[in-house]
Amino acid sequence: MTVNTELGKAVNGHGEPLTLLRPMADPTTPQCEVCVVGAGPAGLMLASNLVRFGISTRIVDERPTSTPVGRADGLQPKTLETLRMMRLGDNLTRLGTKVYDICMWASSPDGQLVRSGREVHYPASAVDLLDPYILLCHQGMVESMFVDDLRFRGVEVDRSTKFTSCTAGEDALTVGCKYNVTHDDKFFVTNYLVGCDGAHSQVRRMIPDAYAAGTPQDSLWGVLDGEVDTDFPDIWSKTVVHAADHGSILVIPRERNKTRLYIEIKGGASSKSLGQEYVMQRAATILTPYRIAWKSIEWFGRYQVAQRVANRFVDPVTSRIFLAGDASHAHSPKAAQGMNTSMHDAWNLAWKLNLSLRGLAKPVLLSTYEEERKKIAHDLVDFDVEHANEIARGDAAALADNFRKNIGFISGVGVSYAPNILNPLSADCTGGALPGCNPLPAKVTRYIDANPVDIQTDIPALGQFKVYLVVPDVSQDFLGSLCASLSTPTSLVSQLSVAARHSYATKPRTAGPEDDYFCPERYLTVSDLFTFALITSADKNSFEIANLPPILANSPWTVYLDDAAALDTQGRSCIDKWLGGLSAGEAAIINVRPDGYVGSVKRFASTATAGAEAAQWMDAYYGSFLQVPQ
Repeated sequence: MTVNTELGKAVNGHGEPLTLLRPMADPTTPQCEVCVVGAGPAGLMLASNLVRFGISTRIVDERPTSTPVGRADGLQPKTLETLRMMRLGDNLTRLGTKVYDICMWASSPDGQLVRSGREVHYPASAVDLLDPYILLCHQGMVESMFVDDLRFRGVEVDRSTKFTSCTAGEDALTVGCKYNVTHDDKFFVTNYLVGCDGAHSQVRRMIPDAYAAGTPQDSLWGVLDGEVDTDFPDIWSKTVVHAADHGSILVIPRERNKTRLYIEIKGGASSKSLGQEYVMQRAATILTPYRIAWKSIEWFGRYQVAQRVANRFVDPVTSRIFLAGDASHAHSPKAAQGMNTSMHDAWNLAWKLNLSLRGLAKPVLLSTYEEERKKIAHDLVDFDVEHANEIARGDAAALADNFRKNIGFISGVGVSYAPNILNPLSADCTGGALPGCNPLPAKVTRYIDANPVDIQTDIPALGQFKVYLVVPDVSQDFLGSLCASLSTPTSLVSQLSVAARHSYATKPRTAGPEDDYFCPERYLTVSDLFTFALITSADKNSFEIANLPPILANSPWTVYLDDAAALDTQGRSCIDKWLGGLSAGEAAIINVRPDGYVGSVKRFASTATAGAEAAQWMDAYYGSFLQVPQ
């Protein structure tokens, strides 16, 4: 290859023009497709997904090590479900502490502390969950899980490396960093930069006129992690204690026989004068007449409650700089939302960057990141203001009402996106599979090995869409017509699948050692962009997988029998929970996004004509935000 004197035009030996993927850089300058600044849970979640997808990723963090103690400590049910889709988190579940209940204590009229309420944290009558508990494990454990996953795939975090600058070129960004040990400057070129570098984000300063908008509150809190010696009876439950004259405490059980206490400080103390001994004494005062002493203190922190959301999550000039996690939103830590929301920022962004870098996405796809996650950040701040105020007031009934009202959001399963190009409104949604929402958990039987499975997590997250064809009777003409139409060369779904297969052959997903056991390739036999699945209420003895249309016959691990209602959390069938049932003459398609949220849903008549129409509907849906690369 040679380069014309006219800048940026490369030609091959035959004089034909070549397309450059990025500006030519000094050959000694490292290159990557995505640079992630910050190796906390958000940054590592993003990097882990991108590396798994096959995207060249660099992670820089100014800290010399991962978080050793303290900081975030609670994983909500939706986060556990998300990690399960990544085939991660088993060790956290085994080693962490599970909290199933919440207790409320308050001062009685005579000044004594009394238990004013005790409730199940996630009652089955209020929210449908696979994991109806909070899992307590400190932030360093979560970070180590991701660091190990990255290391298995050949990627290490660049430690002691401080992000300093970013310069935009025509098609890429030049990132500047300083190595903290030698103070040497480092520069490299990247397609995208993502700031996961905390509330005082340096990356946020690279976005014109970006700022965190919000209002700090007067509420001042200290945090203690350690092993306690106490006669307080509810130390192993999540507990809110409110002493009218002295303030509130939130008790959080922890792994390794430790306890976390969030202690409200009243009386005009400043955060700078708020020392560990003072906070320990305040805790003892609030818990009187119960005794508390510390055998050891692992971590001490202090903070003033503030609720803020960045006015921008993406650079409007280049559309190449993004914010996630605490860089984009800040709030109190008392509802165990920060780490969870931050990781789901990354979960949302990762698959969109992957498809954009592969040329499979229209520009509108990346624009949905800010639209969707900014809504969630504002939802979180609105809830946090209410929740923090109720904890400080100590009204057990009001706190319980606030919790019940927001229980779906708190658990994560009720977090929802507004209608947009990915989540179009549909009149066909009469069940729990709603566009922009998480599908309800449902049990089915996997045909090929007769295993009962949770259908919403059984197909691993590989950056692909999941297309559930819901057909009560597999002999219906709809199924054959639909699959035949999707397989034609003129079908956009077919064209996108061909393009994705070429892309992943050139830039394959990276494998980890556990993939020898999980065999993720069996979910990509038909397409690298779509995993097709069948949900049917037909009897297993009435059909063979080999006799299904090729799209499904070649996807034997995703043929599901809807016959496991007895094992379901509510004793309901999948078709009932997701669609509110189907009549004998109906079929349906549920398109699920790579992040597990429902994208689009539509019902059809079970006819051959309707099958061809359904294929056109799918082409139109995916064509609104995907494209075949030129």
